[in-house]
Amino acid sequence: MIERPDQTSALATDLAGRRLVIVSNRLPFNVSVENDEILFHPSAGGLVTGLASVRESRKQLTALPPTHLWVGWPGSSVEADLRGKLIREALDRFQSFPVFLSEEQMEQFYLGFCNATIWPLFHYFPSYVLYQPAYWEQYKRINQLFADALKTVLNPDDVVWVHDYHLMLLPRLLKALRPQLSVGFFLHIPFPSFEMFRLLPGEWRREILEGLLGADLISFHTHEYTHHFLQSVLRILGHEHRLGQISAPDHVVKVDTFPMGIDFEKFAGAASEPETEREARQLMDTLAGIKLILSVDRLDYSKGILNRLEGYELFLETNPEYHGKVALLMVVVPSRIGVVQYDLMKRQLEELVGKINGRFGRVGWTPVLYQYRHVPFSSLVAFYSVSDVCLVTPLRDGMNLVAKEYVAARQDGTGVLILSEMAGAAKELPEAIIVNPNNRVEIAGALKEALETSTEEQQKRNRIMQRRLRRYNVSRWADDFLSSLLGMREVQSRIESKLLSSSAKREVMARFKASQCRLLLLDYDGTLTPLARLPALAKPDGELIALLHRLTLDRKNSVVITSGRERRTLEEWFGDIALGLVAEHGAWLRPSGQSWQRAKTPQSEWKPEIVAVLETYADRLPGSFVEEKEESVAWHYRMADPEQAELRAPELVDHLLNLTAKIDLQIVQGNKVVEIRRSGVDKGSAASFWLSGNKHDFVLAMGDDTTDEDMFKALPASAVTIRVGIIGTHAHYNIRNWAEVIDLLGALARTAEQPSTSIE
Repeated sequence: MIERPDQTSALATDLAGRRLVIVSNRLPFNVSVENDEILFHPSAGGLVTGLASVRESRKQLTALPPTHLWVGWPGSSVEADLRGKLIREALDRFQSFPVFLSEEQMEQFYLGFCNATIWPLFHYFPSYVLYQPAYWEQYKRINQLFADALKTVLNPDDVVWVHDYHLMLLPRLLKALRPQLSVGFFLHIPFPSFEMFRLLPGEWRREILEGLLGADLISFHTHEYTHHFLQSVLRILGHEHRLGQISAPDHVVKVDTFPMGIDFEKFAGAASEPETEREARQLMDTLAGIKLILSVDRLDYSKGILNRLEGYELFLETNPEYHGKVALLMVVVPSRIGVVQYDLMKRQLEELVGKINGRFGRVGWTPVLYQYRHVPFSSLVAFYSVSDVCLVTPLRDGMNLVAKEYVAARQDGTGVLILSEMAGAAKELPEAIIVNPNNRVEIAGALKEALETSTEEQQKRNRIMQRRLRRYNVSRWADDFLSSLLGMREVQSRIESKLLSSSAKREVMARFKASQCRLLLLDYDGTLTPLARLPALAKPDGELIALLHRLTLDRKNSVVITSGRERRTLEEWFGDIALGLVAEHGAWLRPSGQSWQRAKTPQSEWKPEIVAVLETYADRLPGSFVEEKEESVAWHYRMADPEQAELRAPELVDHLLNLTAKIDLQIVQGNKVVEIRRSGVDKGSAASFWLSGNKHDFVLAMGDDTTDEDMFKALPASAVTIRVGIIGTHAHYNIRNWAEVIDLLGALARTAEQPSTSIE
């Protein structure tokens, strides 16, 4: 492990006195009960193994505090009268806290939604996916059950690290319980492309993404998975990112890549352990003179076991000179017994093994040595140490630690790794022979190449991979993840420092109540109402109309709606209320009870040429449209494909800037809109109009768009300015969303109506 004293010491300081809470579907042990006695057995599986390695190596890993808690399911249902005893023993012996689930719950949650819906879909097997509403409802219930269990054991300053696809809704649930909690999430399987992810029903996919966005840090094994996630967030939720940071409605989320490592020294050192050496010698004696190819995997259709067996069959068919000189040791670890696809695959696998052995085998030589069993650690390392080739060809895999373990266990640097390009590990181990697992010709060719690779070339490649794996081991992986997660606290703190806090809200209310001449400048879309796909869909409801009417009843208040909409629409919606109106971002002004007036002398000879350009871009981007107003023109693209829009919008702006360089026009980019209007006409000039000639002792301005920044900048320093959304702004404060705007205005209305001078 590379020494990084500055980062490590800083991280240790940040974590001093804080507890790391690991949350996963499974605990590091399984529980069984015999004669009312609780028995603990080690858990199998890549996630548990990897995280257990983190715990075992924590003496070298300063990222992990000495106090930690692991929360998860204990592997079986436990009767109610034994649960208290199990909790005490799990805490005392394993620093773990069990979450209890019934067999029926696990049936629909684990075998149902997790492994019959998410697993096949995320591994690109859509034909295996089951879309059962009952499974989805159970998935939500179990995630809530985990949140309820955590609520009883969490401390305010805990650092929570949630793992894998079983608990994708949990980060949002935890943030709802404790907004200040540091929450990280790691997905150990691939995150699929948008085209695959969108196969989930709309409600399910939105809730999964929103659940994940509850975390402060979301991470994946490869940049490809990270890109897929960001693409789905953009296309489904509409959230853009900047250098991997997403401004969610209530906090900033970082999305990053952290490829999981292994405990390198554990595998490198285990090869020389007496038990391992004994098993290795036995294997070499049994297979004297035979080149051994190793295949070891869990029984799963995503692992490509049948494909590699077919590739090996083709190798034997096309290379008869290797008959009697090579053997494939195929170790298949039982997994999810009872699942239809797994049972079928096991039968097909055993039939193919029998076919190959029957076709090519002879007395004294068995081409395929098939073992269907769990493999102890010492036996696994013995297999690694004596195998000349390791064949790892999953059809899709989040990472695949077998490939890394094989390289680490090769003490003398010999051996050849054949690795699927569909495994996340292929991004870190390019020195391996990389193959397409769907092409048995490639697999057969790779086997021949591997068996004929010189010892010198083997050592050259393996030493490079070993240095990389030793440097970025499982401890470094956890260290980097937690460093990044804790670093988000600083980012969140900077943002939260501008959020309208409870104390700041009380101060605003007190100033409001004490003032005699107030001006309230309120943007409409995105501020008083949520943004809509079409402008016509954002009509104010009765509650908003009633709230605005209450505010205007107080003679101390001057309320102004500052909008980019046409005056005809604003007149229709708000004409019956005694408030001021600003249309087209300041092009038209209408003081309460008066007629509309233009901010500038009319001039529209520029519009036909601009409209023609905008319509051309609307034709090139399906879903976008042109809105022609009296004093301006807008090109909307909220309904368009967001990735196409990311390309077309800047292209349009560049085109317009060149076109209007010598014309008295300005191009303004708003929220999914590009607007062209006269220079000098904006919400800042509109605000100045209302400020002129009046001695307001309280000014409040709220908006959610870049067009509102002109208003914020034009107002005096004493004004209360608020930007809706977690984003950089010239305003004094941020507020999370339009709903909080309505709450604030409602509180101001109630404050003004109170007869006393006290502020609740």
